Amino acid sequence: MAGMHTFIDRLNPDMCVVTAAAGGERAGCLVGFASQCSLRPVRFVVWLSEVNHTFRVARQAEVLAVHLLAREQHGLAALFGGRTGDETDKFQGVPLREAHGGALVLQDAPAWFVGRIVTCVGGGDHIGFVLDPVEWGGREACDGPLLRLSDAHTIDPGHPVG
Repeated sequence: MAGMHTFIDRLNPDMCVVTAAAGGERAGCLVGFASQCSLRPVRFVVWLSEVNHTFRVARQAEVLAVHLLAREQHGLAALFGGRTGDETDKFQGVPLREAHGGALVLQDAPAWFVGRIVTCVGGGDHIGFVLDPVEWGGREACDGPLLRLSDAHTIDPGHPVG
């Protein structure tokens, strides 16, 4: 397994915040496992930990919103990654708006999209939510570097790992 850790340690993916709303609850978390997974039609998958509050809300939702963050938005990343929605309203004081299907969009995100949940797939201790993008946007003025895994190493997870 040491060889695989050497491979994984070299990865430095973009981090994103995924938000969900369903049944009167709202949730969001910092996600490091996410990727485009199809060309035609365009599909994107986000992987949520089964112990995460966002996972429990997302499995009841019809849509999820996926947000890229700028490197200077480390505080926002720490809020969504370092706290659990079981104990904290992460959205208090965060500028947001409602989008397609009731999705919650973080207004300060440089880029975002809302995706209809097409299916969910297992993958170990995370579940992949395959999304069909239905709405997207972002700030035109943001052209700086995005928040990456290496920028988020100092954020301790807000929920138990595993």
